[in-house]
Amino acid sequence: MEPLSTSYPLKYSVPKTRVCVVFLSMVLCTTILCLLQLKFFKPKSKDFYSFEVKDSRGRIISLEKYRGKATLVVNVASYCQYTDKNYIALQELHREFGPSHFTVLAFPCNQFGESEPSSSQEIEHFAKGNYGVTFPVFHKIKILGSEADPAFKFLIDSSKKEPRWNFWKYLVSPEGKVVKFWRPEEPIESIKLEVRSLIRQIIMKKREDL
Repeated sequence: MEPLSTSYPLKYSVPKTRVCVVFLSMVLCTTILCLLQLKFFKPKSKDFYSFEVKDSRGRIISLEKYRGKATLVVNVASYCQYTDKNYIALQELHREFGPSHFTVLAFPCNQFGESEPSSSQEIEHFAKGNYGVTFPVFHKIKILGSEADPAFKFLIDSSKKEPRWNFWKYLVSPEGKVVKFWRPEEPIESIKLEVRSLIRQIIMKKREDL
């Protein structure tokens, strides 16, 4: 008598080609979704007014409030050979052209000769008490290195010019783009010409939009 043989059903196996087709389909679908997301949900490119900063008391301030103006952004210091001349010139500019179409934005920084050692509120008090400034003086920041403030880093990246000392100035258009920059020793007259020209463009555009 022959021994009884027990046969077991073979395990069902999916053909390799089918697995490959399914895998490639998933990859294709994922790629299409990513491309669609990049096309329709592409983040807007940054401009200066899209950033947030801190005021002298540490409160978050959106720079969006300055959009539509010509803006002169300056890294300031209280104990520098350029302090007197520049604070006086900056306040003169702000008084002559501001505040409707122009403003100065001052950002204290202690990275150049350690000439801004005070706290942010002390710096603001110093600027207002000694020079009568009426433009905003913000929280003390770093503008160089890995801890650089994003808004100031945008100015440097856009202009391809990194400040080498205190009181570098960046003129920003109403749309948030860097128009021009000046070193601390350059005369106020050259800045006035550019500011006046930019303000004239702002006023003409507003008239056209009416």
